[in-house]
Amino acid sequence: MLDKLHSIFERYVYIEEQLSNPEVVQDMKNYSKLNKEYKDLQEVVSVYHEYKELLGNISNAKEMLKDPDPEMKEMAKMELEESESKLEPLEERIKVLLIPKDPDDDKDVVFEIRSGAGGDEASIFAGDLYKMYTKYFEVQGWKVEILDINEGSVGGYNKIVLEVSGTNVYGKLKFESGAHRVQRVPKTESQGRVHTSAATVVVMPKFEPEDIDINKADLRVDTFRASGAGGQHVNKTESGVRFTHIPTGIAAESTDSRSQHKNRDIAMNRLYVKMKEVQVERNNKEQKNQRQSLVGSGDRSDKIRTYNYPQNRLTDHRINLTLYSLDKVVQGQIEEIIEALQVAENASKMKDGDA
Repeated sequence: MLDKLHSIFERYVYIEEQLSNPEVVQDMKNYSKLNKEYKDLQEVVSVYHEYKELLGNISNAKEMLKDPDPEMKEMAKMELEESESKLEPLEERIKVLLIPKDPDDDKDVVFEIRSGAGGDEASIFAGDLYKMYTKYFEVQGWKVEILDINEGSVGGYNKIVLEVSGTNVYGKLKFESGAHRVQRVPKTESQGRVHTSAATVVVMPKFEPEDIDINKADLRVDTFRASGAGGQHVNKTESGVRFTHIPTGIAAESTDSRSQHKNRDIAMNRLYVKMKEVQVERNNKEQKNQRQSLVGSGDRSDKIRTYNYPQNRLTDHRINLTLYSLDKVVQGQIEEIIEALQVAENASKMKDGDA
């Protein structure tokens, strides 16, 4: 563990030197990348110094125990007990810090909410999810841009697509992908019976062109006029974009925005995500001990969470988490859920590392 921490510290010192190099400073793209890595390593380096100091204190106390003076021995014993009591919690913290980060965690996202089974009530619930997430985004200080909105007939939304940007956006929102189920008496129900409806959430990391290693010669690009029910947002120009990766036949398209430029970005993101999923699936099959993903297959039929209004209860089925504070959750207080999912993911990664 100490060796790993020391190698990270050496990398930290190297980056610190590079950040004062005039040639690096002139290359803003490289400078920003190094500066971000430097900040990411600061907590680990701080803990490294704390860990070294603690190990030093333990070593010194053990030496002092050899002193024939009874008072010195007593002092050494107290110092040793105090230092050793801090050692295990600090080592556990270090283990978590040394878990490899998902390289996509820092990326911005395209965030999509769609109404599912349940008719008008599903659209209303999709609207409630949108309000919940919007309040959470505000607390996080993230920037939100609406790319597409399709309103429901009695309120809420059939579909809403957002672009969310800020710090560690995908790292926090990636667990939200899947089917969200609601149990409550619908506003449209006159008999007062509890109904079950659903909405789906898809969270897709937003990749930069340099992240995508695809030969442009292998891509076919088609533009088309988006079809739909009409109304004020009907496309009168060919703003829809479809990319097809010719060698694999994998295709992705977007009509989410009225801007062809935005649709190109979204379609390319979707293509990259699809190609990445194929690669991950191939790698998983090759691995003897495959770890099941915390968020499942990402299939929209996966019911990840249930919002039970009569009992003020929220249940996340992936980690068996139940909270009786749904009234606060729908006001955007979802940090406790996200943190619990992150802890579960880290525990799973640590278990895999020990296997």
